[in-house]
Amino acid sequence: MSAVIQPALPAVEDLPLAAGDPARVLVFDARGGVTLGQFLAQARDLAGRLPEARHVAHLAEDRYRFLLGFCAAALRGQVALLPPSGAPRILSEVLRAHAEGGAYRLGGEDGISVPGLEAARGAPVAAAATPRVRSGDLAAIGYTSGSTGRPQAHAKTWAGFATGTAQNLAALADLWGGRQPQVVATVPPQHMYGMEMSVLLPLLGGAAVHAGRPLLPADVAEALEQACGPRILVTTPVHLRALLRSGVALPALAGIVSATAPLPQELAAEAEDRYGAEVREVFGSTETCVFARRRTARDPLWTPLPGVRLAPQPDGTLVHAPHLPAPVVLADIFEVMPDGRFRLCGRQADLLEIAGKRASLGDLTRRLLAVPGVEDGVVVQLEPEREGGVGRIAALAVAPGLAPADIVAALRATVDPVFLPRKVRLLPALPRNATGKLCRESVLEALAGPGARVVGSGSGNAA
Repeated sequence: MSAVIQPALPAVEDLPLAAGDPARVLVFDARGGVTLGQFLAQARDLAGRLPEARHVAHLAEDRYRFLLGFCAAALRGQVALLPPSGAPRILSEVLRAHAEGGAYRLGGEDGISVPGLEAARGAPVAAAATPRVRSGDLAAIGYTSGSTGRPQAHAKTWAGFATGTAQNLAALADLWGGRQPQVVATVPPQHMYGMEMSVLLPLLGGAAVHAGRPLLPADVAEALEQACGPRILVTTPVHLRALLRSGVALPALAGIVSATAPLPQELAAEAEDRYGAEVREVFGSTETCVFARRRTARDPLWTPLPGVRLAPQPDGTLVHAPHLPAPVVLADIFEVMPDGRFRLCGRQADLLEIAGKRASLGDLTRRLLAVPGVEDGVVVQLEPEREGGVGRIAALAVAPGLAPADIVAALRATVDPVFLPRKVRLLPALPRNATGKLCRESVLEALAGPGARVVGSGSGNAA
């Protein structure tokens, strides 16, 4: 794991660990809600039983247990580690990188047990002030997904989380008006998008969140039925596509929020037609958190959140935002309009130049997904086989009934021959992580496995 990228620490002021009336519902499930006061009483109890340590890796997938462990550890001044995956090797690397001062696992199969929702339901709440944290203290260390290389660590302060939550309310609150939103999330709380929308929005933004993490379409529908207010589905393009294909009916929604990968306009429009609710896409990263929004079905341009400004750089874009202690450089390339809105053009690492011609991996992947019969797919460039050579173009695809040669033949109609994939592997499912992202390491392993076909495209893109 890389060294943690530390933010500059602001002046120290106290902030509430959780905002709002202690009687408000914080978490709900099929049996009803648990109030903020009940939750905080349970968090105080758990905090007294946690070991001394500087860092804690939060492993719980159950959202209530994650919330409880996160707040209990925060009461002890412990920094939350949000591992990019639950793989044993990744967890070991994360804990080893933060061993100084002590680090332990909380929740999950291998961590210290965290009590569930039933332990808090109906419990009396002792009169106690809402606990507070210092704004300049580190709250969490999140990791990039590794989609373009090794996961990178980024530290977040309580001040950044509080300001970022206010930004997210500015981006989304009109979806639910003056009522309390009821969030159902398909994304893990360890991912920064999941942290912002299903942990911080309930703690600091007044929302209520479903206790679990439903994934299957029927489970998502059931969780949404259990909400008693404006329903907000927090999801990803991969999960949204699965919902639409399943045909499962959903109860009335106040809105759908999507992130983690580009949302195709046609998919957003289909979801709006099917569910009768606006699909609002948010743009962010582990480095920046959310900083822009758009209604993808109607607008290709992104609108920055209040106070956000983008400054294009030769190798990416500098992001200025109120919730960032210092501007952050992203590898994404944006076309910024005079009114401040912007268009995503791709990433520097995605741009290809072969035989004097240019393309992008993102556009090639979109063309692959447009091939009839292709249900999922990705196009990548392999490492050169010799120094000074050009990496071959390769593809993974889920395409029942098609052969690799069929896919390449279909791509010929829209793709320049130099960018046609020379290696194609068909799989029953792509190796996506919990948020639907594809890590480069997993893609390369899949391409190296049995069944990858070298297709004679005549492209000349060999190394």
